[in-house]
Amino acid sequence: MPVKYGKFEMPDKIKLDEASQTATFARFVVEPFERGFGHTVGNALRRMMLASLEAPAILSIRIEGIPHEYMASEGIVQDMTHIVLNLKGALLRRVSLSDDMHPRDMKLITKNLEITEEMLEKGGGEVKVTLKDLISHNEFDVVNPEHHLFTVTKPMSRRVDLRVAYGRGYVPSERHTFERQIDEIVIDTCFSPVRLVNYYVENTRVGQDTDFDRLILEVTTDGRVSPVEALTFASQIGILHFQVFDLVKTHMIYFDKGEAQVNRDRDEILQKLALKINEIELSVRSTNCLANANIDTIGELVVMPESEMLRFRNFGKKSLTEIKQKLDELELSLGMDLSKYGINRDNIKTVIHNYNLEKAESVEV
Repeated sequence: MPVKYGKFEMPDKIKLDEASQTATFARFVVEPFERGFGHTVGNALRRMMLASLEAPAILSIRIEGIPHEYMASEGIVQDMTHIVLNLKGALLRRVSLSDDMHPRDMKLITKNLEITEEMLEKGGGEVKVTLKDLISHNEFDVVNPEHHLFTVTKPMSRRVDLRVAYGRGYVPSERHTFERQIDEIVIDTCFSPVRLVNYYVENTRVGQDTDFDRLILEVTTDGRVSPVEALTFASQIGILHFQVFDLVKTHMIYFDKGEAQVNRDRDEILQKLALKINEIELSVRSTNCLANANIDTIGELVVMPESEMLRFRNFGKKSLTEIKQKLDELELSLGMDLSKYGINRDNIKTVIHNYNLEKAESVEV
């Protein structure tokens, strides 16, 4: 049996502060929430962004001729301890979000590092090896390619192996479970691409009431994901975890939107439905097809199912695609169910006619 709940103020938009936005920082403003929900939602999103997002990172390194991390190598200025520390600053970003194109298996990236006399002479007696010199894998984009790893002062030819995998959070070296190679040095790994998340809750006004919540989220990442991606992924993770509680649902609840809100929603959609076909800039062919079918307004168009549209004379898939695109821009679609506004296919022309009369009378007054 359905249960009716009182009205909840709900945000319907999220604002991105473009003035302060960078590649690694963004500020989001969401309002209005019921009192208390700003902290509820803000804290949950903060925790998920900091601890639950995935990114690729380096798990281990193996340099030919260096058997352990406490050893120095002739011709390399830094010892392995310093090289491992430098390696922890490597930032890798997945090239594509498609798992079909890029499987998530652990990758072993091998590079034969060649340092010649000519390179040393050109560098004034030393060659700085950076991240881009070791990683050129087609699955990963190096966010900080100039990140310094070590400096070479003698000609050498060494094989360098880097093991890369996807993960979440911070994983110390002893918790990595892969089978190690001989002389492979496992390192602590920070997979989390989010550096900092701050959230603030301020009062905001709805009508005459000023005790609703405005949520401000400030997200800083390291470049492996953008702040917008971080918020997108975290919100989907949250939704996924709430789905299990649907299993204990005993009643379906629906919410009172309030008479003013219902009227406001109905007025907004009627403004769109009352538009003439020639006001949305369709091609001549599509406009003529709709005119031949006696469809004069957007309202008469959206109540038509897609399958019926294709039966109109001279109306093809190209015209259908064009119309669907225009309707999508208006946040409408073919075959819409408008019953909650008291609108259906039988009365659409009457509703639009009456709406236009009311609007004309209000202008005259």
